[in-house]
Amino acid sequence: MKIVVIGGTGLVGSQVVKNLTAHGHEAVAAAPQTGVNTLTGEGLDEVLEGAQVVVDLSNSPSFAEEDVTSFFRTSTTNVLEAEKRAGVQHHVILSIVGADGIDSGYMRAKVLQEDLVKASGAGWSIIRSTQFFEFLASIADTGTVDGVVHIAPVRFQPIASADVAKFVGRTAAGTPLGATIEIAGPETFGFDEIVRKHLATKDDTREVVADPSATYFGAELKDAELVPAGEAQLGEISYDQWRAAQA
Repeated sequence: MKIVVIGGTGLVGSQVVKNLTAHGHEAVAAAPQTGVNTLTGEGLDEVLEGAQVVVDLSNSPSFAEEDVTSFFRTSTTNVLEAEKRAGVQHHVILSIVGADGIDSGYMRAKVLQEDLVKASGAGWSIIRSTQFFEFLASIADTGTVDGVVHIAPVRFQPIASADVAKFVGRTAAGTPLGATIEIAGPETFGFDEIVRKHLATKDDTREVVADPSATYFGAELKDAELVPAGEAQLGEISYDQWRAAQA
């Protein structure tokens, strides 16, 4: 089966391409580096020729609300229209747990993307994931003010990108769900707790404080917004296993 992975050169996308190829699929990475631009439409018709499935893992280079909204509206519309021309049967996207509850422009843009896919008339599957272990350091950097890391004291259930790639690959190789599933890591932490632990493993001496006013994608958080709302599929890799593999 030919499966085109938009964003197939990125953190998750490259692993999805590798996994699908190992399972005998023709997995094609589509990204600006490979001559495919979803904003302009360049290369879309060519790369989708003969494809049965598209996995869209694209992301906006800017998180400003106007920019990210424009990105997901334009990119998703272009991909969906090209899929119709090519006869693609299944469209898979990766979204974010809590996207419809967190009051931020980025999250609203992700919900817009989900809505466009649902309304497309094609077969679709949406995977909502919690945050990746790989982004803990950048979260700490974003929350740093005068050398102190401010993190909201809410529940947090991060997941390894390798587990995300497995879920995405399995979904892409299956029949369209016509539904949204949630995935998360196997352990739940306090958000400030896991950031503090992660910095300690890197010998980073910055103080991490639990700050209820600290923001995430520009929004203040309620306790349950970063963990699955209901039953979720859980990854296998714990934080300690992931960190040991990095070392």
